[in-house]
Amino acid sequence: MDCKKVKVYIDGANVFYTQKRLGWVIDWSKVKDFIAESKEVLEWKYYVGIKRNDQKMQKYLRYLDAINFNLFTKYLKKIKTGDNSFVYKANLDVEMTTDILLDKSNLDQIIIFSGDSDFNYLVKKIKSIGRDVVVFSSRKTLSWELKLKASKVVYLEDIKGKIARE
Repeated sequence: MDCKKVKVYIDGANVFYTQKRLGWVIDWSKVKDFIAESKEVLEWKYYVGIKRNDQKMQKYLRYLDAINFNLFTKYLKKIKTGDNSFVYKANLDVEMTTDILLDKSNLDQIIIFSGDSDFNYLVKKIKSIGRDVVVFSSRKTLSWELKLKASKVVYLEDIKGKIARE
């Protein structure tokens, strides 16, 4: 094992859209096994917005809970756009960032599943105190800023055979 104290933070919305772009689905049990080959993960945290009464999402959250993910959710807001249509939004970047900042002193490494450039400044600050930040993302969805700031990037495409749902 190369790191004793590691936590994993997953941007559920970003990962959802990444999977859509990739055309395949991540099996989180396989991801846990893959990362456990080289690291001791103290905690898995999954952040996602949910629609009320969304049974499919509830089933998915039960699966994540069953494999010992700590779940952080909030309800999606229905926001009217300029053309009288609606979008649903629930940004959990602040919650994820806050948790990382509160946990940082107790960790040797932080793993983030997201390609979102919103995490660029956070990664820069975490690295400035001597912590490694490993980003798991797709080549198709990883922002160039985050790619440059991360200590290491693991491309989902490169590990598909080990983490994809069959």
